[in-house]
Amino acid sequence: MPKVTVDGQEIEVPAGATVLQACELAGKEIPRFCYHERLSIAGNCRMCLVEVKPGPPKPQASCALPASEGQEIRTDSPMVKKAREGVMEFLLINHPLDCPICDQGGECDLQDQAVAYGRGGSRYHENKRAVTEKYMGPLIKTIMTRCIHCTRCVRFSEEIAGVDEIGALYRGEDMQITTYLEQAAAHELSANVIDLCPVGALTSRPYAFEARPWELKKTLSIDVSDAVGANITLHSKGREVMRALPRINDDVNEEWLSDKGRYQVDGLTKRRLDRVWVRRDGKLQPAEWTEAFGMISGALGKTKKSIAAVAGDLLDAETMFAAKALVNACGSDLTEARQTGMTYDVSNLAAVNFNTTFAGIETADVILIVGSNVRWEAALLNVRLRKAVKAGAKVFIVGPEWDPTYPATFLGNDLKLLNRIPKALGDAMKAAKRPAVILGAAALAKGALPAALKLVDKFGLVRDDWNGFNVLHISAARMASLMLGFTLPGGMGDIAAAKPKVLVSLGADEMDYAPYAKSLKVYIGHHGDKGAHHADIILPGASYAEKDGTYVNAEGRVQFAEKAVYAPGDAREDWTILRALADALGVTVGFDSFEALQAKMITAVPALGEEGLADYGALPKADSGAKFEGEIAGYPVKDFYLTNAIARASDVMQQCSDELLHGADVKEAAE
Repeated sequence: MPKVTVDGQEIEVPAGATVLQACELAGKEIPRFCYHERLSIAGNCRMCLVEVKPGPPKPQASCALPASEGQEIRTDSPMVKKAREGVMEFLLINHPLDCPICDQGGECDLQDQAVAYGRGGSRYHENKRAVTEKYMGPLIKTIMTRCIHCTRCVRFSEEIAGVDEIGALYRGEDMQITTYLEQAAAHELSANVIDLCPVGALTSRPYAFEARPWELKKTLSIDVSDAVGANITLHSKGREVMRALPRINDDVNEEWLSDKGRYQVDGLTKRRLDRVWVRRDGKLQPAEWTEAFGMISGALGKTKKSIAAVAGDLLDAETMFAAKALVNACGSDLTEARQTGMTYDVSNLAAVNFNTTFAGIETADVILIVGSNVRWEAALLNVRLRKAVKAGAKVFIVGPEWDPTYPATFLGNDLKLLNRIPKALGDAMKAAKRPAVILGAAALAKGALPAALKLVDKFGLVRDDWNGFNVLHISAARMASLMLGFTLPGGMGDIAAAKPKVLVSLGADEMDYAPYAKSLKVYIGHHGDKGAHHADIILPGASYAEKDGTYVNAEGRVQFAEKAVYAPGDAREDWTILRALADALGVTVGFDSFEALQAKMITAVPALGEEGLADYGALPKADSGAKFEGEIAGYPVKDFYLTNAIARASDVMQQCSDELLHGADVKEAAE
């Protein structure tokens, strides 16, 4: 490890580190615009200039200069100070300086660094350059006159997202950043370029002129739009969530966020259920809580046993535990979270977990994906798979073709081909040191789990410090529900066969309600979506942004989300509705507060009390007689932007779906 001296302080730096990284290790702040830790080095903004000896007597760009033994680095010399002032002066020559009306004001790198490292005035009196605005879709607002050509957006699109949609045209002062043929940037991670842009050239179109950063309350939360469990911060103003931004967590989402997780939040204020409704004479009409509870109690009768609960995809663990406690207290065990009707053995949770972990999959050298469109089902996992492919991994996919953004071999739609492994796949797996299999929801629906477990021995998926067997769920609530035992051996079929008098739907909007025509259907949820249309009684609940809750992602990582805002109108947190319903039914559930509920849940399932990866033990022995059967005709996610009730209520997500997926020309009212 080379030793360098930074402003008189000698430090050791890792081999291959740059001078900029060496300065940061020494605790020195180096200004930069083009350099980003997760992107390739461009070296084109020149803001990170430092003085280095031995070397030419001039400032050098620290981001592109390797640190080597014996270097003396100065970050605060008069030469460096003058050079940075000069660079900043050049950057501001063509910048419009319209900070008061710029959405980036208050969180702008250019603003901050101009104050810290720039001159007090400008010597430029010529006309400024102007650039026409570019259309980048319904999510990204562009004011390209502000662009300083740092090319972060270009490098993100090419390297991280794998979609070559943003690039540069022309040269010198005529250079312009634009999308291909000035069309919308149509991929699932496009809005991350807004976070990356160090100036106000790329800002959020839906959030434009809504709030300033200092007006917002920031709450740590978890994205529930998929099973990745991306760490986010919800920014709220009053009782409204204004935006969601990613938090850095290298184990889960690094610092990226899918467009759905970022922009579905405007759906939190639309189509909301904010009062109790009951169905009278075939029509839903407003009612009081006591009337609704009385109807439920009356439908159950004295025995109370005939009650079932189905959990939706966005639920927190506490709500599911409270629902299970209520159903069990009534003398029933009918609870299910796999609302679309899937059944698979959940006696061993290691068999239905993403065991490699999201960060670990980057080091796999051969990956077999069975029945999963990873790009739509877990966009941030697809970023990890791209990294693995860049490092030399081979990818094979069983299922209908989709664009994975990296080279992959599609083997066909028929699962039976895995009973006799194709030669190309077999040879690659035999040579692999870290082989991995990802089993998706489409394969689970075909009952492929028992046969997939045979691949563990066939491919040697479990080795020292390596477990390459993975199941990728698409529901944020799935792993928590499995840990809580919120499932039945026969899945939804068991509940339909029991013909319960009362069916409690906890935000279950994707389930088939036809078998429950004679049941009293009670919908506890936050949006007037599919479940509410089938309900006989609607009890308004809280969304993920309006309650504290524990979530477990597809890799078994336990994470906690905090309450950002209050639920609207008469809506209540779900656990309080279930607690009040227990009183109305005359049963005891054993908790009166959220703290008591959480403590009781952790006592029952200790792993839910420890943030981090849960330990599910070893994989089960495979059934030697199990075989792959069936053909994967399609994937469960038909529209990336409209997968849950919040997204379907969101104007932004509807516009993205229309414009980016279905090619509709979305016209304004004035047109």
